[in-house]
Amino acid sequence: MATINKKTVLYLDRNENQYGPSPACFKVLQNSNDNLLNTYSRDFERGIKSSLSERLAYEFGTSEKKILLGYGSEDILKQAVQCYINKGDKIMIPSCSWWYYKKIADEAEGINVQYPIVEGKKSFCYDINSMINIFVTQKPKLVLISSPNNPTGNRLEADQLNVVLEKMKDTVIILDEAYSLFDETFKTDPVGLVNKYPNLIIIRTFSKYYALAGIRTGFAFLGDNHEKLSLLSARYLGFNRLSEKIAIAALDSADYYTAISRKLADDMEMLFNELNEISGFHAYKSYANFILVKIPPEIKNSLKQYLTERNIVIKFMNEDGLDTHVRITLGTHSQNCSLLEMMKTFMCKEIKHELVGGI
Repeated sequence: MATINKKTVLYLDRNENQYGPSPACFKVLQNSNDNLLNTYSRDFERGIKSSLSERLAYEFGTSEKKILLGYGSEDILKQAVQCYINKGDKIMIPSCSWWYYKKIADEAEGINVQYPIVEGKKSFCYDINSMINIFVTQKPKLVLISSPNNPTGNRLEADQLNVVLEKMKDTVIILDEAYSLFDETFKTDPVGLVNKYPNLIIIRTFSKYYALAGIRTGFAFLGDNHEKLSLLSARYLGFNRLSEKIAIAALDSADYYTAISRKLADDMEMLFNELNEISGFHAYKSYANFILVKIPPEIKNSLKQYLTERNIVIKFMNEDGLDTHVRITLGTHSQNCSLLEMMKTFMCKEIKHELVGGI
């Protein structure tokens, strides 16, 4: 029987970290034993939920009870919405955001109230005044904020976040910071924020920055008013022991991830500048590991076909207001250079085709 030769497809459409996890994470897999797999965690005997939540509490200087673990940040988002939203309750979500926000609200039979993320010359941005006005008039039961936001890549600056949290302090707020670690020059203080705002939940993940999407591990910082959510999420038999050890190994590998983050930052600058040099393209500033690009609508299908034939997959957006955009996940440096070259080659062919067709 003939062997089918399948070329490797490069997926740059789901914001995964192509550099992969640290070597220490693989050592955990190599050194795992039967005891790790066939027995439950006994961390409860020490009065804690898990070794990972204990480590995160130590890492951030807070109480372990303020740390919530989940099956990725997706799981924590769903748990929080299911915990607080009943049929007919309003939930505020950003426009031009992750489609999953709308879905989890629908699953709880909540009412989606969107607030604007608006397009600027170089980046998208939150319209803080409109956001607050909508909050005051709609009186939602829960507000969801994404910073940096997917797919637009923009974030709330510290002063903007403080204004929003202060205005909405009596309402449950979920701050999704899945991509927050990619910019090492900008750090929020999750513990300080949840201590100041007891209705706040800040969600992070090991999927993006730590390149561990496959182990499905997320965590959150809880304000003091979230005992109900904490009890709902409690796991008497513990969490995935192998995933916990891998996540802890990632936390122990700060230098490895800092080096990757700096490579991605350099490549983000390269892509932003060079994509904006391509005729008809408009790339937007991003603080995550992806970049949003507006492309001429007439090339959308042909560009998708061109890249697919070359085993490259990027995200072609179909959402309202973003249907002429693509979102490109940053890969390794060589992958980013290859994609950029493909984009330029494709556009050269398109221009030649137009010129020939116009003769």
